Order: sequence, then C-alpha cells, then structure tokens
Amino acid sequence: MSAGLRVARDGAVLTLVIDRQECRNALDTATYAALAEQISLASADQAVSAVILAGAGEHFTAGNDLRDFQAERGAGDSAGMSFLRALSTAEAPVIAAVEGYAIGIGVTLLQHCDFVHIGEGATLRMPFVALGLCPEGASSLLMPRLFGRRAAEWLLQGKAFSAQDAHAAGLATSVTPKGQALAAAQATAADLARQPPAALRLAKAMMKRADRQAIQETLDYECQQFRARLQTEEAQAAFAKFFKK
Repeated sequence: MSAGLRVARDGAVLTLVIDRQECRNALDTATYAALAEQISLASADQAVSAVILAGAGEHFTAGNDLRDFQAERGAGDSAGMSFLRALSTAEAPVIAAVEGYAIGIGVTLLQHCDFVHIGEGATLRMPFVALGLCPEGASSLLMPRLFGRRAAEWLLQGKAFSAQDAHAAGLATSVTPKGQALAAAQATAADLARQPPAALRLAKAMMKRADRQAIQETLDYECQQFRARLQTEEAQAAFAKFFKK
C-alpha cells in the first residue's frame, strides 16, 4: 500500500482499493497519482484482463479532498486530470464496486468504467455547482447523452440519488445487497479473465472508439473551466463554508 491506495494482483485481475478511511476515502494528489500510474501500467500489461476499483471500509469515495483545491496549481494536468485521462483510455475493462458515499468524481469516474456494481443504501451526488465549480470527468458531455433530463437534476441541482436510481438510468450494471458490491465485481472480473485477452481488449476499444475524441476534447474544456472556477469568489466562499462545518 502507498499513497492511500492498496494494490493487489491475482492472476489477470488487478484490484485497486482507495484507503483513506479517515476522510471517507477522499482523493488527494498522491492517491490520484497512484491510481493513474496503476491504471496506465495495467493498460500496458496485456496479461491484465480486468481492473477492479473499490473503496476501503464503508465508502467508495467522498470525492476530491477539498484541501487540494486550495493549493496553488502548476501548469499542465493536475493529478486528478491525469487519473481521468488514464481511466478514460484504459485498455483493460474496469469494474467499479461502490458502497456508501460516491461523491463528485466518485460518480463521474463511473462513466468511464465498463461495469459498475453498487450496494444498496449507497448515496451518489455531484455537488459541483453547489461548490461554485463546474462538471468534470466529461460529465457535461456524457451525462446528458446517457441519462437525459436526469442529468440536469444531478449536475445542476446536485441532487443525491440512490443505487436503484443509478441502475434505472443505466449508470449501474447491478444493485447488490449492502456490502456485496466487491464480491459482484470479483465475479465479473473472474468471468472476464476467462475470455481471450486480446479479443477482450479489442472489443472494449471498438465500443469506446466513436466517443474517444469527443471525450478527450471535453476533458480539456472542462479542465480549463474548472481551473478558472477554483479562483472565483463563489468557489472560495463555498470552500470556506465547508471547512467551517
């Protein structure tokens, strides 16, 4: 384990577990960097047939660690953006196991996973606007396309939604009993590991091909807007209110 991430390899299956339980697995710069590195390595390793992404303890992830938003940013991609690029171009199938809270990027990253198993009782929410920010993770493109008018409720109003809502909208592959999302992800990974690996990767690439350029262009645009929003009075006031709580 390093940088808040537990890494385990079992044959053709790589499991990545976000482990920052003291802050509900909120993602900081170091954890993003570790995730990006592991997903990139899995893409380069033809022997990997599936990547499982889960959270330790009771939660998937509470989203970005807001303390990182107050730090000065250099030029180029942030660690979070590097992670999103690695995930959105991952060559091996990615399976998410979601329990408890999935907030912000904890929801938008699910758009780039190939399978999403969510435990009953989970709460999903994208409070970007409430924080004075804007959508990220290509959600401004994919959410309206995939989920129609539900996207406005989730992205503009920041309404929370359930595992059942996510499944009905097509964001989730399945709803599992509470605490069983990881077991469902492991079963999916085991099935994928039995498939011919080259054919498996090719089929995924073909499924993603039509949207690849649009997703990368949207990530670029959202990144510019997000970076600008971080400096606004609206965002700084929202962060101050959050930390005061």
